[in-house]
Amino acid sequence: MTRQTRTLPALAAGPVEMPFAILSWSETFAHDTTWNEHSHPFHELLWNERGASTAVVGTRVWTITPTLGLWMPAGTLHSGSAIAGTWCRAGFFGFGTMTPISPTPVGVEITPLLRLLLERLADTELPAGSRAVTEAMVLDVLTPSPRELLVQMPTSDLLRPIAEAVRDDPGDRRTLEDWASRLGVSARTLTRAFNAETGTSFARWVAAVRAQHAVTLLTRGWEVDAVAEEVGYRSASAFGAAFRRTTGLTPGFFRAR
Repeated sequence: MTRQTRTLPALAAGPVEMPFAILSWSETFAHDTTWNEHSHPFHELLWNERGASTAVVGTRVWTITPTLGLWMPAGTLHSGSAIAGTWCRAGFFGFGTMTPISPTPVGVEITPLLRLLLERLADTELPAGSRAVTEAMVLDVLTPSPRELLVQMPTSDLLRPIAEAVRDDPGDRRTLEDWASRLGVSARTLTRAFNAETGTSFARWVAAVRAQHAVTLLTRGWEVDAVAEEVGYRSASAFGAAFRRTTGLTPGFFRAR
């Protein structure tokens, strides 16, 4: 499949001339697309109408979906990607027009109300008074979500082989004990290292990597049974339960959209 690469500049946070306080952007991608590491002078709220995309900041990788958006503060260096067929949307918030909801990237739940308000702002003919009221409502309901599809990549020499193996093959079923034996350390050592570097356990980290990969496959139209096998689960029901624990949504939600 053809892959396109887009190159954008790295710009510092700061005022920039914009027609509205919150400017809407939308694009549907015909090809798998990647963006180089770049930054914007304005804040971004990234979300999808359809499909899945990713944003990478340092060692953190977020998956963006129709219900899980991402707040990207102005001036934050990030790269990204979107798979073919994804309908990406964003709101660009003029620097200085609002107090950032977070100084660092953070997940945002795209609630039905927030979606409705953002869609209203996409209308460039919206009267000034209505736009001002809608923008104020967006700022009122826009808050960080405790739920985000985030993977913190470990970087130590100890954990790098595990991280690379699981990222390359999310269906890898080796346990923590299997890895400990292969690397010549105790399972307890690996447990401490994972908690220190990723903020979570080995099992939860693997589940998050699998969920991110599963979202991409489901969005491409794979059957749930095939996705379950591809990401290392012995049955579709086991995969569905793990997927819901991680994302709060069913696999069918992504495939249906």
